[in-house]
Amino acid sequence: MKTASPKKSELGLEEAPFQEKVVVPSRMTAAVLYGSEDLRIEQIDVPALAVDEVLLRVRLALTDGTDLKVWKRGYHAKMIQPPAVFGHEVVGEIVAMGKRVDPRWRLGTRVIAANSAPCLRCYHCRRGQENLCDDLLFNNGAYAEYMRIPGRIARENMLEVPHGVDDHSAALVEPLACVLRGVHEMEVRTGDSTVVIGCGPIGLMFVRMLTRRGVRVIALARREGPLAVARKLGAAAAINVTETADVAAAVRALTDEGRGPDSVVEAAGNPATWEQALAMVRRGGVVNFFSGLPTGTRVEIEPASIHYSEIKIISPFHHTPRFIREALEAIRRGDISAHDFVTEDIRLEDLPQAFERMKTRSGEIKLAVRP
Repeated sequence: MKTASPKKSELGLEEAPFQEKVVVPSRMTAAVLYGSEDLRIEQIDVPALAVDEVLLRVRLALTDGTDLKVWKRGYHAKMIQPPAVFGHEVVGEIVAMGKRVDPRWRLGTRVIAANSAPCLRCYHCRRGQENLCDDLLFNNGAYAEYMRIPGRIARENMLEVPHGVDDHSAALVEPLACVLRGVHEMEVRTGDSTVVIGCGPIGLMFVRMLTRRGVRVIALARREGPLAVARKLGAAAAINVTETADVAAAVRALTDEGRGPDSVVEAAGNPATWEQALAMVRRGGVVNFFSGLPTGTRVEIEPASIHYSEIKIISPFHHTPRFIREALEAIRRGDISAHDFVTEDIRLEDLPQAFERMKTRSGEIKLAVRP
């Protein structure tokens, strides 16, 4: 993790003569992941910047399910290889810029920066599938006092936070963008019924954004706490699956003529709920396999039941620049607020212990980490 201390010229501070200069230290506190459940709070060098990069002082970073999985596994094949600083849901303020950063940016501007940016040139990007970009650039490092934003992300997926939007809510942009793209791919209609399986942060965002579109949501979860939040966010019904013998039958009983929901969002992340989603959706309905399962996982599917019932299966992955912008606008409008998702503020130093708690899901939805 040792890197050379950034020089003033590398940070480009002299390129902003009419802005108030920001003193950036050479060292910072960061949470460094070394392997499976091996997270250490250390002093490391503040990242040096290339000519098109931006340095943020992290105001706040949020925990999320992906970070919890990365912490458990000790790596993420596409996003992070240890040892490395991780975390990606961030709001910060610009404290340094390279010489070739777009002149519209100013020191002190409060921004959100997505955790990736597409190349905009490859086959998939040209077809509007930027989330499948052949050269999708990922970025981590939010669990630290300072975070480097690569040039491509600074150009394509860094946005100023509007006045009136608090830090906690602004940091929700990245996961909300993924959810909004998932809702878009489902092609829901006002008056539809949708089941959301799993009431973690992502599932609860689906509950909120679907109900905002006039969809009748039935929420499924294993604990009463998340189900209570789902009701608060607009779910018309909530089912505790640990207390229900036949979940699919219970869901169908809540739909018109018992035919089943128009769509199902699987956001729990296990093979059993993937199979359950197919078992409960109506003929001609949509199943959104939103959660990712580990490589090598197998799920049993009855092809005839899918074909003859004409079930549409989708599995949206990640976000695109369009939905990063739509997410920030949804937050600005008040469609979604951190008040319903962030359950606690913690210090950066407390993050290793926080992940230990989150492993057992003891009531946390999202934690706000303040360096």
